[in-house]
Amino acid sequence: MKTAVQQARANSRSGEKTFQSFVAILLTVGGLLMVLPFAWMILSSFKTEGEVTQIPPTIWPQHFTLDNFKILFDSMAFGTYLTNTLVIVLASFFGLFLNAMAGYGFAKFKFKGRGFLFYLVLATMMIPGQVTMIPVYLILNQMGLTNTMMGIVLPGLVGAFAIFLFRQFMSDIPEELLEATRLDGAGEFRTFLQIVLPISTPILAVQAILTFIGGWNSFLWPLIIANDEKLYTLSVGLSLLKGQNESQFALQMAGSTFMVLPIMIIFIVFQKYIIENYTISGIK
Repeated sequence: MKTAVQQARANSRSGEKTFQSFVAILLTVGGLLMVLPFAWMILSSFKTEGEVTQIPPTIWPQHFTLDNFKILFDSMAFGTYLTNTLVIVLASFFGLFLNAMAGYGFAKFKFKGRGFLFYLVLATMMIPGQVTMIPVYLILNQMGLTNTMMGIVLPGLVGAFAIFLFRQFMSDIPEELLEATRLDGAGEFRTFLQIVLPISTPILAVQAILTFIGGWNSFLWPLIIANDEKLYTLSVGLSLLKGQNESQFALQMAGSTFMVLPIMIIFIVFQKYIIENYTISGIK
């Protein structure tokens, strides 16, 4: 009888291992199929124009060259676009700090109208950004901020979604810890910097990734608010590149690689914080 039971368990374990192996192979193949276009794009950015368009196509460059990237920065003003994009990203990180402060205020401070204000913030999430672009443009035009970098970065400094996430995370910080810090003589701002922010590292990392991606991919609003090409971002510059150089595929691959590669690197470096945040959320 024991032999039959052991045999059944062995068959069950064997079946589980077979299924796991099948799933692993399936996921590996799917991952390779997903990565292949990105790998081909990155490698094609180092090819000559003739090699990119040759049939059959090659994966690894036969003649490795950086000319495509040199053209982007020497002839296509990608250096200016990069500077503008980095300014927007840095301003977005300052906005991330403001969002964290707002979330902390809603989570730990009791004041009249707190609930109403928080629900009002959440209500703005139901309004598409395209609906508010015209009113925001008119307000900035009255303030004389159109066609300026300030006009580009100002509307995106704070966001309801980020405030909501920070508020939900910081609500679980023990009040006793904050009270002990205050009893030691720390002010509210110091408590926020030295206690609340270090505890909120997982949600800060997740929001930092989302903030970087949003700032790096800024396209529609800079295109609307800026009339001067010197204020364009990388996304707008890439769109101009595709429109002006439709037949230069190697150059387009270089521009696309320059846009995508930093986001991939940032995600790979900080993905452990995303997993940690999901784990903490699941425990809660």
